Amino acid sequence: MSKRVFIIHGWGGNPKEGWFPWLKAELKKRGFVVQVPAMPDTENPKIETWIPYLSKLVGQPDENTFLVGHSIGCQTIIRYLQTLPEGIKIGGAVFVAGWYNLRNLETEEEKRIVGPWVNESRDDKKIRQAVNRAIAIFSDNDPFVNPKNKESWKERVGAKIIVEHQKGHFSGNDGIKELPSALEAVLEIAGEQE
Repeated sequence: MSKRVFIIHGWGGNPKEGWFPWLKAELKKRGFVVQVPAMPDTENPKIETWIPYLSKLVGQPDENTFLVGHSIGCQTIIRYLQTLPEGIKIGGAVFVAGWYNLRNLETEEEKRIVGPWVNESRDDKKIRQAVNRAIAIFSDNDPFVNPKNKESWKERVGAKIIVEHQKGHFSGNDGIKELPSALEAVLEIAGEQE
C-alpha cells in the first residue's frame, strides 16, 4: 500500500506557498502519494472547521499515513490525532514552526483567532499514542514561536527536535522555497532514509 503524506499549511497559507510545492514534488519522486489541501477559510482558521476537514481528507488513517504541518497546521494535526479511535496510529508527523502559544501578535483580531488554538485543552497522552513517530523543526529566529516551544513538543508529543538557523517562521514570506530538513524528517519517520 502506498505511503500517503498530507501537508497542512498555516494560517493565511495556501498549497502553492513557500516550500510546500517543493516538498510535494520531492516526496512524489520517491513514490509517496501527496496532498497539499487548501484549508478552509484560511484567514480565519477555526478548530471546528479545520479538524473535520482534515479528518475527511485523510479518511481511514493507518501506519502508512504521514502528516506534515506548518504553524497552525501543526496544531491542526495534534488536535486531529486526539480524535482518532483508541488503537489507531498514523505512521508519524513532522511539525514545522509548531507552537503551543504565540508571541508578537499585533491585533486583537489575531489574538481572537489564536485564542481557541492556544487555550482549548488537548489530550497529550492520546496524541502521543496516535502519532507513532514525530519530528519538530524550529528556526532560531522565528518571530512568532518562542524557543521554549521546543521542549513542549519533545515532552508532549515525544518529538525529535531539529533547529534550523535563520529560517524565520519558515513561510513563503521568509523566502523559504525548499526545506531539506522536512524532506529528511518525512523519510526518517517513514523508514525511507536515503
